[in-house]
Amino acid sequence: MSMSFGATYMAMGSLLASLAVALPTATLEGAPVSQRLVIESSAYSDNGGIPARFTCDGQDISPPLAWSGAPAGTKSFVLIIEDPDAPDPAAPKMTWVHWVLYDIPAGVHFLPESASRHLPDGTREGVNGWQQTGFRGPCPPIGRHRYFHKLYALDVVLPDLHAPDKARLEAAMRGHVLAQAQFIGTYRHPG
Repeated sequence: MSMSFGATYMAMGSLLASLAVALPTATLEGAPVSQRLVIESSAYSDNGGIPARFTCDGQDISPPLAWSGAPAGTKSFVLIIEDPDAPDPAAPKMTWVHWVLYDIPAGVHFLPESASRHLPDGTREGVNGWQQTGFRGPCPPIGRHRYFHKLYALDVVLPDLHAPDKARLEAAMRGHVLAQAQFIGTYRHPG
């Protein structure tokens, strides 16, 4: 029994729609964005306010982060947390980097709160905007800032880059990004 043209068309449309979810699309940076790779935090939602304990007004500890949906062939992850609104969201002049991690093992899908003190084996750190390794939380001088949490799935484990800054790490990643995901937290000093 053969399918009618309409039934065939509907079946093909359904198949194409399901495939589109899995296919990456290019970002402005040229790195693919996966519809499946997702990063999130149990402490705050996408575009939600970051609790003070993760900032300079609190304990200044790294937030809990979790991700899923890494594409086949992922060998490691890179995590960059940055603020593109520095120093003033009304007149941003730079992107301030808060945390740079690379060579996060492919089998790791979670960083608990305060993970910056006990990173997974094999994970390496780059330098942040203070020219230090480690996490430094939001501490905006004025206004409500956005903090982009960017996760990259790579097809390689990078060599030791000796505490690279963000630009040097991004150069080393070029051509090895299988997918990327991001979410945003926001923060403003109280008062």
